[in-house]
Amino acid sequence: MNIRPMASDSVSTRRTFLASLAAAGVALPLTGLAAEKKKEKSAPAAAPAPSPAGPAVAHVFSKPMYQMSWADTAKMVAECGYGGIDYTVRKAQAHVLPAKVREDLPRAVEAAHAAGLKVEMITTDILSLQDEHAETVIRTAAQCGVKFYRMGFINYDAKLGVLGTLEKLQPQMKELAQFNASVGVHGAIQNHTGARVGGPLWDLYHLLRDIDPRGLGVQYDIRHATAEGAQSWPLALRILAPWIRCVDVKDFRWKQSPGKAVVEGMPLGDGIVPIEAFFREFQSLGIGGPMSVHFEYPPFEGGAELPAVEKPAAFRAALRKDMAVLRGHLAKIGRA
Repeated sequence: MNIRPMASDSVSTRRTFLASLAAAGVALPLTGLAAEKKKEKSAPAAAPAPSPAGPAVAHVFSKPMYQMSWADTAKMVAECGYGGIDYTVRKAQAHVLPAKVREDLPRAVEAAHAAGLKVEMITTDILSLQDEHAETVIRTAAQCGVKFYRMGFINYDAKLGVLGTLEKLQPQMKELAQFNASVGVHGAIQNHTGARVGGPLWDLYHLLRDIDPRGLGVQYDIRHATAEGAQSWPLALRILAPWIRCVDVKDFRWKQSPGKAVVEGMPLGDGIVPIEAFFREFQSLGIGGPMSVHFEYPPFEGGAELPAVEKPAAFRAALRKDMAVLRGHLAKIGRA
């Protein structure tokens, strides 16, 4: 059931409304938010609209292929059955360097389009509008038809503590959200295993609860959510649902030793991530948007380095295997 604000003169404030939403544990559709924000200054019509409920175009996260040309990357991704490329537009393991984004991102997107692929999302280092090249990257992405970008990782300030850090971050997050919406893109913080912002997931709600999700939110990563949340990941998904516009999909298992366990990346279906259950929950909450499929296992990373001549064939085999598993899960929820 969707909860919508009352159509009367006594419309509740956004804070109160979102608090009631969190208590109910349901998703707020963009249309409901727009109605609730009706009397406030709204973002331009170019702000990203929500996608139909359920996972949409599967983009390959380009990090493992960053040394390949745009054309060769696009050809491989298309041959293996994916619908798009999530290009790295950052300083490290980059398909496009931020300093050259004006020239190179349009060329990278053109190479993807020539192979029949979409580029609806990119991955960046952006944390605030004050970052070098941030505005240029965001504006160029919008001009190229990109609708979503992943932000960089945010560390906690030990001196400020958890709540102090989140409070300090809120003004720059609001400023970034407003700028994103003004040019028609959505910025997203990835929840990631570890003691950084977004690790426990609940901290993202405290950071974002007063921020318009049309401009900034969460790129929900089910692998990291499973590693941190185990059996409770659906709770975090539900409370963050209004801010989720795109997702990451990958798998892992625990590599254990006495007193220690570390995350080990695995091909889809070979690990412990409840992918089908996640897709069902995702769909039932009315969330939609593109997904970025990550490849954090050999031959892409970890293990012995393959000779360059062997990488294309090994990459193709692994990409096709993961796509077959992904299609199987999507078919079960009627999204194949």
